[in-house]
Amino acid sequence: MTRWRRRAGERESRRARRRRVVGLLRSQGRYGPEFREVLPVLAGLVLALSGAVAGVAAAYRALGIGVPLAVLALAAVAVPVLVRRHRPSVRRRLGYYTAEEIADLDVAGLALAVARMLRRDGWSVRFPAGERVRPRLQARRGDGQRLEVAFRPVAEPLPDEDPPAPPARRPGDGPPLRLIVHRGAFGPRDVRWTRADGSTRLMDGALLSRWAGGTPLHRLIDLR
Repeated sequence: MTRWRRRAGERESRRARRRRVVGLLRSQGRYGPEFREVLPVLAGLVLALSGAVAGVAAAYRALGIGVPLAVLALAAVAVPVLVRRHRPSVRRRLGYYTAEEIADLDVAGLALAVARMLRRDGWSVRFPAGERVRPRLQARRGDGQRLEVAFRPVAEPLPDEDPPAPPARRPGDGPPLRLIVHRGAFGPRDVRWTRADGSTRLMDGALLSRWAGGTPLHRLIDLR
């Protein structure tokens, strides 16, 4: 009896610890719904799919192969549109933003969006430590090309931000480039400074909108 009580107490202690951990994760938004919470949705989805398959099968028997082909063609067109329209969070995680979404971001949000767009285009991206006030990104492509991204209202460096000396190159590395992202328009002074610098590229609001919409970076900016 004592052994049984000890085991029962251990099981209850494990349950209590699990409840505390689950409660903590839920409070942080890191614990998803339990099975009983999603069961009604799954059951409805299964019923809807079963009904759709049964309807297509009946239409095939009555009208021929044209009906399933038409359904597949319609699904191929409609599904991507529905996913982009109703799951904007998924679209943004994949690195696709609308012009309105870009305009509503703060600097930190813009840095995250640019990081996602770079990853979408095949770059590996990291946020350097200690860059919380003025976010920066460091990106590297598979061919060795390096890119440092800064977010400023103008291209000309601030008094305390002289352009850093280029890091030592390793074999196979391309020349490092600096990309300055600005949601507005750059002025003639900014363009002149960039041409004189030679290793800096500018991305204004128009180019940023095209990049966010899916145009690859190398088609918008000269990365050589």
